[in-house]
Amino acid sequence: MCDTGNTAFMLVATSLVMLMTPGLAFFYGGLVGRKNVLAIMIQSFVSMGWTSVLWFVCGYSMCFSGDVGGIIGNLHMAFLHGVNPAAMFSSTNNIPLLVFVAYQMMFAIITPALITGAFTNRVKFAPYMIFLTVWLLFVYFPAVHMIWGGGLLQKWGVLDFAGGIVVHAIAGMAALASVFFVGKRRVVEKGPHSIPLVALGTGLLWFGWYGFNAGSELSVNHVTTLAFLNTDIAASFAAITWLFMAWIFEKKPKFLGLLTGSIAGLATITPAAGYVTVSTAVLIGIAAGMVCYGAINLKNRMHWDDALDVWGVHGVGGTLGILMLGLFATTSVNAAGANGLFHGNPDFFFKQAVGVLGFSAYAFVFSYLALAVIDKITPVRLSAEEEEMGLDAVLHGEEAYMHD
Repeated sequence: MCDTGNTAFMLVATSLVMLMTPGLAFFYGGLVGRKNVLAIMIQSFVSMGWTSVLWFVCGYSMCFSGDVGGIIGNLHMAFLHGVNPAAMFSSTNNIPLLVFVAYQMMFAIITPALITGAFTNRVKFAPYMIFLTVWLLFVYFPAVHMIWGGGLLQKWGVLDFAGGIVVHAIAGMAALASVFFVGKRRVVEKGPHSIPLVALGTGLLWFGWYGFNAGSELSVNHVTTLAFLNTDIAASFAAITWLFMAWIFEKKPKFLGLLTGSIAGLATITPAAGYVTVSTAVLIGIAAGMVCYGAINLKNRMHWDDALDVWGVHGVGGTLGILMLGLFATTSVNAAGANGLFHGNPDFFFKQAVGVLGFSAYAFVFSYLALAVIDKITPVRLSAEEEEMGLDAVLHGEEAYMHD
């Protein structure tokens, strides 16, 4: 029997996560120059289409059907073969299996889109589409299976409530690998062309993140509400921490810093949202604001051209969240979780550290090699002249802002 309350909640949560990808497009679109707005936005929007196709064809099956060596699923449910529309996901929450299929598809859509902010203004569209495809097949789908689909890391005891490893850490490390492979922008933009557009994107992401984190409980109970509140608390404390960090070191309370800090807090609380207390969410938010701010300053000193700070916000934030989960997790708030190091279980912290560092390293190496192979097939990077003209006109023959 279908639980209509849980099902309705999960359909709303699925819609909220879907909204995050357009939110990301606006967030990234505002950060680039006027000549490159559409090029960065289409990289997010095309994932909504193409990733959905791959999810139907093989993605869901590779993540959640069977198990091959603890690494990946099988293809028994390719094209959603054998998925009965009336089938329930489980007897504990009684949501239709198709709701779970749709919810997880939204995670698959946004994860590779996160990477695009790192190599903005430099990469051709066709190579990006190839990279999007192989990255999903060989990085994202195995990560989902290993941590959420009954694979090796899940059986070992690694926890990731809503995607610290599965989404943020691996996307951030793939972004850093792409920066090293593609190289620096030849045309340095003056700065964000529209901070109001960034603010709009931030609002949509923050709003959607409630579905991202609270929805990951897959039902409505006390853990759902805990994850919801922890999400907002961490984002808020991270935003204010970043604001004051900028005020101290840059002598101005920067609006862009406040916005970026909130996203860092959201990424960092994601793996821990349903496993830690609200007080811990405060600590996670403060840590996110400080550590991610420091990571971006380190990136700047190292002259890594991660254009929109994907590594510093998502890669470092996701990793930090997994490690803090290893420290602060407690079964007092979620019996299905674990106790962390500060609650007498150092083994759990060790597993969290191995899980995030190991898979992050894999994502980095695979992403770099994938780009190198793709570059042999078709050049990944635009020419200097094309970069100067702007990607909107060169790649898509369109303009975000028409001239009189």
